[in-house]
Amino acid sequence: MAKRDQVRPLAPAAKRQSSDEEGACPHHKKRGRKCLKFWVSVTAIFVVLVTAVIVLRFTVFRVQDPVIKMNGVTITKLELSNGSTPKPGVNISLIADVSVKNPNFASFKYSSTTTTLYYDRQMVGEARNGPGQARARRTMRMNVSVDIIPDRIMSNPNLNADMSSGMLAMTTYTRVPGRMEIVIVKRNIVVEMRCSMTLNITSQQIQTQKCKRKVYF
Repeated sequence: MAKRDQVRPLAPAAKRQSSDEEGACPHHKKRGRKCLKFWVSVTAIFVVLVTAVIVLRFTVFRVQDPVIKMNGVTITKLELSNGSTPKPGVNISLIADVSVKNPNFASFKYSSTTTTLYYDRQMVGEARNGPGQARARRTMRMNVSVDIIPDRIMSNPNLNADMSSGMLAMTTYTRVPGRMEIVIVKRNIVVEMRCSMTLNITSQQIQTQKCKRKVYF
């Protein structure tokens, strides 16, 4: 009778412990999957934000060079003696048609612009224009009136020969300093243009023209 009432021995502690762990494992796996999904989502959002910032930096927020162009120069005051020589004491004026193209998504605000006229490597005239702005993705045109200093150009020994040939070689230098602000991107910009031109004395128009442009940040 004693043999029938014999109690079966308990399972070893190690086996009971592994059994408990098996019961807890599914709960831990669910938490692990949720954590993994959370961090994957955070990483994906971060990658999207970084990509968006990089794309904006090289598209919308990218500061592109404003383009300055000399469209033409017209002589407005020129009185000649014998059809080839400027009359003494008479002022000579030029009007330079200058345009500034702004390819950016923000306005290009510039301060006073300067246009200087050279003949035979000597400065013979200068003009200054007030501040303004080239609107976003627009081209702004301005007429710059340059008054030539008579004494300087008349005292040049090469003037008579050049005027007799009917062609006058001159150089213009235009400087436009300004500032560009695109949201958090701010830059000071200086646009420069130097043009070599030949003026036809008879028609009082440009015969040939060649310009070089530079932009400084």
